Amino acid sequence: MAERDSSYPLLSVEEALERFLARVPLLPAEPRPILECLDRVLAEDVMADRDVPPLANSAMDGYALRAADLEGATAEAPVRLDVIAELPAGKVFAGLVGPGQAVRIMTGAPIPGGADTVVRFEDVAESGSAGDRQVLISRPVRRGSNVRQAGEDVRAGQVVLPKGTRLRPQEIGMLASVGRVEAMVYRRPRVAILGTGDELVSAGEQPGPGQIRDINSYACAAQALRAGATPILLGIAADRRDPLAAGIRRGLEAGADLFITSGGVSVGDFDLVKRVLATEGQIDFWWVNMKPGKPLAFGSVGGVPLLGLPGNPVAAMISFDLFARPALRKMQGFTDWTWPELTARLASAIERKDGRRHYLRVRLRRTEEGWQADLTGDQGSGILNSMVQADGLAVIPEQAERLPAGAQVRVLLLE
Repeated sequence: MAERDSSYPLLSVEEALERFLARVPLLPAEPRPILECLDRVLAEDVMADRDVPPLANSAMDGYALRAADLEGATAEAPVRLDVIAELPAGKVFAGLVGPGQAVRIMTGAPIPGGADTVVRFEDVAESGSAGDRQVLISRPVRRGSNVRQAGEDVRAGQVVLPKGTRLRPQEIGMLASVGRVEAMVYRRPRVAILGTGDELVSAGEQPGPGQIRDINSYACAAQALRAGATPILLGIAADRRDPLAAGIRRGLEAGADLFITSGGVSVGDFDLVKRVLATEGQIDFWWVNMKPGKPLAFGSVGGVPLLGLPGNPVAAMISFDLFARPALRKMQGFTDWTWPELTARLASAIERKDGRRHYLRVRLRRTEEGWQADLTGDQGSGILNSMVQADGLAVIPEQAERLPAGAQVRVLLLE
């Protein structure tokens, strides 16, 4: 392994993330139709424009009546009420329900004046014909039964969705409930993605001798999409200064909010990304105490944060999830970007002595003792199949020299 450049510090994962996030801004808000707001963060307080529901209404199909009329009702001596009207949802009864009267009512219809209770159809016996209908009720009913009161859900002027709320389907429904057809949400980040290296060809090309297909641009674009961002694929820049600088300029012209490069961040003779960045922008640090993904460039170009990922696909993907994903979430107004995780037992012993934090690809199995984590085979940073087979990343702490089979570890879930 090549020695690291001592002019750049070796940082922990937490230190590196803190430094990078300090450079990442919260993006401006924009109005969007509410169906385009799903899984985005609200940038305003939303208040109810009216009571919901606006009027007391029936929670059941049944009969609206006065609960006092049913006092003393029994199977042997049922109460008989005259049915004076039929009320569908969306209509209002103009009269009053008096003693000994009832209105046949559908779910959602406003409770008629004078009535205070609804008795379900299945709890009454009907008699008579149209124009002379009656119902028999054989037991008392609590006043207010099967009635949804005005403002039972929300009150006019109430803040129903505070700023910073992540909008799930239920919040989209609430927006519609209070009459909103659009809402202010934080803008989705635009992520410019540039692959680097003379050895790369696009995914649709047949590689020649010494060439490989560009994996990282597509994998990182998919990760950006999953994080709620919009990827901008800039193609491949050869290992020369002018193509690299041109690629960076294309990303800036496309309005990128975050710049991602892959490859060119180690210490090889042809790794020009860091040298181009040194003139086009600013480099903050290079080395993170993790495996895979130790060489990592964090900086900025044209005022836009830049993350330079390693070239090996597994290292690039894990580095993206550990650093780019939190940055993209912060840009969109999220305040929690922690991974979902669980604790699992290692199926086999782990030997490691390099003092770095390792992220091992594992499959998870449920056993009688709980979750078990099995390695997905070769853990090399170029073995993409180790990610394809994985359910999660087992985190092996820096200080762990050896972990025996059965040891408990944190597993960051990939789904």
